[in-house]
Parts: sequence; C-alpha cells; structure tokens
Amino acid sequence: MTAVEARVQRHIRALAARSPHRVRVGPFTLRHRPDWPSPYANYAIPDDGAEPSAADVRALIEAFEARDRLPRCEFLPECAPSVERALRAAGFAPESRAPVMVCAPGTLRAPPPVPGLTIGTPEGEAGLRWVAEIQHEAYGRSGAVGEGAIAAPRLTLAEGGVVALAVFGTPGVPAGSGACTPPAEGLSELIGLGVVPALRRRGIGAAVTAHLAAGALRAGADAVWLEPADDGAARLYAALGFVAAGEKVAYARSTGRAPALP
Repeated sequence: MTAVEARVQRHIRALAARSPHRVRVGPFTLRHRPDWPSPYANYAIPDDGAEPSAADVRALIEAFEARDRLPRCEFLPECAPSVERALRAAGFAPESRAPVMVCAPGTLRAPPPVPGLTIGTPEGEAGLRWVAEIQHEAYGRSGAVGEGAIAAPRLTLAEGGVVALAVFGTPGVPAGSGACTPPAEGLSELIGLGVVPALRRRGIGAAVTAHLAAGALRAGADAVWLEPADDGAARLYAALGFVAAGEKVAYARSTGRAPALP
C-alpha cells in the first residue's frame, strides 16, 4: 500500500464519516443518503486492514436492505486485502475496477481553450438542475432527474466543495458539469464529470476537469484524485497532469436477501 493509496482511502472514509446518516457495521462505515437511492451515493467503506467475518458481511447486507439500498462497497484493495474475498464469499460481484489518478498543483496542465465555452459556478436552483440534468443525460440514465441528484451539488457547495457548469455558444446551451468534493485528508475527489452527447469531442470535458481541479486546489486541497471511466478518459486526464497512483474497486450484491450464516 502506497502513501497515496492510504490517503485516498482515508479521504473516502472521512467523507462518509461526515454524513449525518452514516452507520458503523463491524469494520465498515456505511454512507447512506435517505433522499437519493443512487448506488453511487450509498455504499460502504472498510477500515484499513479490515478482516471482516461472515457475520460482519451479513450484518452489512442487512443494514443496506433495512434502508432499501443495494449492498455495495467501494475501497482500495491494497488498503484492505482481505475484504474482496469476504465479499465474494457472501455473493458480492465486482462492479468496477479502475485506476486512481492524482494531480497536484505542480502537475496540473491547462488544456487548449474552447471557443464559445463559459465555465462557472451554477447559480440558484435552475443552475443546480442544469448540473444534474447534464449528468443524467451524459451517463445515459432513464426517467426524470430526482431531487436527490439536484441536492447533491447544492450540498457540495454548502460544504466547501466546487461545482462547475459549462455552457456553450450564444445563448448559452448547457454543455458539461462536474464537481470536486470538499477537501478531506488534504484531498478532493473529482466526481460526476459529464458532457452532453451532442457536444462531445470539442475539449469540453478537459476544460471542465481543469477548471474543477484548479478550483479544488484553491479551496484548500493539496491534490485532486479521480477514477477514469475507461482508457480514453484516462488519456484525457493524463494530458492534464493526472498520474496513476493505485486501484479502486466497487463490489455490489443484488441476489436476494442476506445469506444465512453457516
């Protein structure tokens, strides 16, 4: 486990610990959002070096089910090597395995300017809704945008994080959005980066990423980290000065109720 991996894991756990609805279950901290059922807002993080028993994992599943949430964990496996095996034994399956990329003030590089693009902080409820609607469309989600998705950027701003809304052309058309979490353990995570499909491949994603990272560093973080969705995204982030510094996994369990203990 590298020092950077340890810091990222502590950052994830620190944000969960700030949640007013957090729950401790054995060696896990469960982050719960009663107003937003998204699995990306409801997940558990193990302690460093955690060695959960079958009873611990069963209790974790039951805690998720009691809150009508998908049992899900996010963590850096190097920080808790025994957790993957325990989750698999209880019916969890790997959902994602992505590199962790980190950028510090000395490595952040500005991308080429995008003519006609304006990036700023969303104003009022209309701006927050635009942020959520861009992310909703960018990630191909179905149905209407929920109030929890709109509340998320509002909470990020209130807690000292950074939220960006990019508009393109005249009059301004919503083009991209994203956020950086409030600094914790000296780090900020860049999350929710999205560009509407019709305006992709114009440099908007790179511009929003650089804007957010610079804003988080000004807000007190000494580094910004993120998870690229794919190799193309990783290349984009590398061009901006982000470097690979570890691996993060997510596990989810969607097969029935909690298993009986042997």
